[in-house]
Amino acid sequence: MKILNIHGYQGEPQNSAFTALREAGYDNIVSPSIDYDAVTPNSVIESLKFIVSQKKPDIITGTSLGGFFAAVLSAETGLPAILINPCLMPFYHLPELDYKGDITQFIALFGLLQKLDRDKVSCIIGGSDEVINTHSFTENFLKNERFRIVPEGKHSGSTLPLKEYFGEVLELYK
Repeated sequence: MKILNIHGYQGEPQNSAFTALREAGYDNIVSPSIDYDAVTPNSVIESLKFIVSQKKPDIITGTSLGGFFAAVLSAETGLPAILINPCLMPFYHLPELDYKGDITQFIALFGLLQKLDRDKVSCIIGGSDEVINTHSFTENFLKNERFRIVPEGKHSGSTLPLKEYFGEVLELYK
């Protein structure tokens, strides 16, 4: 199984999701480095679509802002997605994190989420996330039998049982 892993804002390609995937026995992982401050949101999604067309992943994982892009990419391509503490409203959160880019493209991309097949989305969030305070929206939007809230989990994926969650959820997509 080939997995496209999208890191979060100011994150690294070898993030906690990447590490947990490896620990769960998945080693065919495409994990690009994205400088979200240097490129527009539309450029990010176009680059990710190009990666999908070239690398042909079976599933997408995305953490925080990467979760937003994973959700948009899933809506656009039909690929299943696993979201970790997704920042589904980056136009709200990024200004609080000193993002200097234009947030209007995020608003347009947010509109694409209406096409998202929620049955193809799995999501795990930290109930004590100190960065994203809109997980109630995420829960209402994405709740299904694979939606998990880890009460003590924080924003960092390292505070979540990702290896176990990936082991459980990825089996459904084999």
